[in-house]
Amino acid sequence: MIDRGLVLWFPGPNSFTGEDTVEFHVHGGTAIVSAMYDSLGSFPDTRLAEPGEFTKRAFYAGKMDLTEVEGLADLIHAETEAQRKQALRQANGQLSCFYNSMRTRLVNAIASIEAYIDFSEDQDVDDGVLDGAVQKIEAVIDELTVHLNDNRRGERLRNGVRAAIVGAPNVGKSSLINLLSQRNVSIVTSIAGTTRDIVESHYDIAGYPVILADTAGLRADTDDVVECEGIARARTYVECADLLLLLVDASRIEPIDRLDAFIEEYIRTLGIEKHLMSRTLIVLNKSDLLDNVTLERLKPNSTFSCLSCESEAGLVELMERVKVRLEQLCGNPSVESPTISQERHRFHLKQCLTHLERFRDYFKETSGSDRDLAIVTHHLRNAVRCIGKITGTVETEEILDVIFSTFCIGK
Repeated sequence: MIDRGLVLWFPGPNSFTGEDTVEFHVHGGTAIVSAMYDSLGSFPDTRLAEPGEFTKRAFYAGKMDLTEVEGLADLIHAETEAQRKQALRQANGQLSCFYNSMRTRLVNAIASIEAYIDFSEDQDVDDGVLDGAVQKIEAVIDELTVHLNDNRRGERLRNGVRAAIVGAPNVGKSSLINLLSQRNVSIVTSIAGTTRDIVESHYDIAGYPVILADTAGLRADTDDVVECEGIARARTYVECADLLLLLVDASRIEPIDRLDAFIEEYIRTLGIEKHLMSRTLIVLNKSDLLDNVTLERLKPNSTFSCLSCESEAGLVELMERVKVRLEQLCGNPSVESPTISQERHRFHLKQCLTHLERFRDYFKETSGSDRDLAIVTHHLRNAVRCIGKITGTVETEEILDVIFSTFCIGK
């Protein structure tokens, strides 16, 4: 007697792997699971599954393609609601349908071109067949170009949005990250230059994954070697960040009528490049130090947020603005077309687009008897092969090993 549990029988080919499968549902105590392993392991030719082996068997049985496999892996590791939605759509085959539709149209175009090559002289295959095939290829090029120009929303959602809190020393950067974390992530003191290195924390903001970094205060007048290194790292991080929260000490703005000029000079003093401002949210911190009249004059302005890390006033409004910006950066996986979530997909899609453009350019630059369609069609075959590498129609053991190794044992 090991435990009281449930045994489920899944006959193939309708099981997850397509094989006859038995599941033992027992209590999850360490001793029970260990006893089950020992008991099952006593049977001949029985072993523990390798990481991802069940999913690999499902793939080889034709139960899912590689995009669905990767979607399932992302679903298992999803930490936020938006990640779950994106992964679920991919695991359910929506991305697979998109790529397979594209591949089918290219295969049909190749078939039409080859029919034109073989039978145009002695059969009823006219130039209209060739023109129709070229139109299909140009439509795929346009669709693929739009798909690739997605500002990497899917990858950003899968990996997390990199956000950085920046500003001069003692404007409340560490206080803000501590407020969002509800714990002491960074050291807060009245001494300028306390934060010397990048301090990262992971957050779920409105269902979007965010990697928020507290950075060293930006200033030029310091001789501290360690602080100088911290400032250099902060500037490097800022260049790569998807979102910047620029903190300004509201108590230093006098008079309030020259707010815009003050912020412009503040940005120049910090050395933040103009091209970074499009990804920046300006936050006037320490708003609790302002009088009510000044605070009322600031609130109607939509270009910045007022915040007090001390009293938490303005935090809800700031988070609402961050949410809007996250939606712009990651998209809405519930309503938008499936996006590219893996660098592997983007690499093969770019190669696919290159092959298709080579075919199109050759077709435009030549005409009639000057065209060697038999040779140039290999660009289309290469394009089809690139899509096949994404879905697994054309697979290599190296790709498979990398993908399935990301699964937990028993998945």
